[in-house]
Amino acid sequence: VQWECGIDNFGFDEGQVIIVKQDKVAALSNGNAGLSMKSRWVVETKPHGHGDVHHLLYREGLVEKWYSEGKKHVIFLQDTNALVINSVLPTLGVSIAKGFHMNSICIPRLAGEAAGAIARLEHKTDPEKSLVINVEYNQLDPLLSSQGDCKGDVPDPSTGYSPYPGNANNLVIEMGAYAKTLAGEDKGVVIEFVNPKYKDDTRTEFKKPTRLECMMQDIPKLFQKEMGSEANIGFTQFDRWFTFSPAKNSLDAGVEDANKGGKAPGTMSSAESDKYIQNQRKLKFAGVDVDVTEEDDLVPIGGIPVTPGPRIVICPGFAITQQEVVQKIEGGKITKQSTLVLEGEGLKVKNLDLDGALVIRTGHDCDVTVDGLVVRNKGCTVEEIPDGDDVPEEVAIRGYTMTKDEVMEIIINEPGKYHVGPDGEINRVE
Repeated sequence: VQWECGIDNFGFDEGQVIIVKQDKVAALSNGNAGLSMKSRWVVETKPHGHGDVHHLLYREGLVEKWYSEGKKHVIFLQDTNALVINSVLPTLGVSIAKGFHMNSICIPRLAGEAAGAIARLEHKTDPEKSLVINVEYNQLDPLLSSQGDCKGDVPDPSTGYSPYPGNANNLVIEMGAYAKTLAGEDKGVVIEFVNPKYKDDTRTEFKKPTRLECMMQDIPKLFQKEMGSEANIGFTQFDRWFTFSPAKNSLDAGVEDANKGGKAPGTMSSAESDKYIQNQRKLKFAGVDVDVTEEDDLVPIGGIPVTPGPRIVICPGFAITQQEVVQKIEGGKITKQSTLVLEGEGLKVKNLDLDGALVIRTGHDCDVTVDGLVVRNKGCTVEEIPDGDDVPEEVAIRGYTMTKDEVMEIIINEPGKYHVGPDGEINRVE
């Protein structure tokens, strides 16, 4: 299904957005694989897992189409993790330089963490069957406890992290090898597994119905089957702050994790906070005098540790790469209580002096230089949402809202060349 969305299709050309529908599978009620029934004649169904994506792309002919059009790589993103955008281009570069058929974006992993790990599994008798692949965390410790030094999933004393990189589950796959593998015997259907949650130690009854499921990161098994030892599977590891902070947990679950001492609650508010902190780092690198929030600086808001500020939003229309940030930002200083939003491909900001809230948005074909702007206003205030308040869901899941006490806005949409000086006055140069 080709889908047109929004007034301008979110900037995409017609036909660029394609939706492929995934079917559900029958749910199972017990260890004997009995069907879970919604009613006498209706079987309960559940999603089959994101591993279906490979077969769906094959079924719809999309990989073959892309390959015939000369496209070289396909990138799989998890939509709950906004920070991954930073690592896509570097990972693509590593894939090309190393000739990887599949490259997983990874992060340093804490031993025992509930995250899969990338490992090379060596076959004892047939090297052709050895492969680099994700091993799920609930399988990793039993595996390591039975192999090598048999110590299990423990940290490397020299780093404090597991020696096995954590899988962020974002993949870069080379199109030729992918097309060849999908055209093989399995047509992109990856291996299934079942992961039931049992009511008690008898392991006979489920807490709730389960289902067979599959994972997209298991595609190396098909690469190996179709390409043997020629399959070149690798990973690229980045610091967590650069590429990984998913918004996948409810606020209540995140608060519970934080109360237990967890460092990654995975809520909307923690993901948003990590995005602000990442942007602090980017501006700091570009030469701006700005505090970068460290772990000890975090403050609890709605029960989740978040940055006290500044809250900085760098829109994709302003800059995606660090090179763009350095080219468009020069000098300046931003106080901790400030809020800043920058949007516009033709926008440059020099020597900004911000203590408060500032929003600058410029349209297409607008060449705008903001030089020496001084902003002093009340800015924005964070307010926790009291228990029981009736607020929109997108506010409730964050646990707080932002009150705009006083904000300077500079909005320029008419094409042309502009200059904005210390007083904020907009002057058209051409």
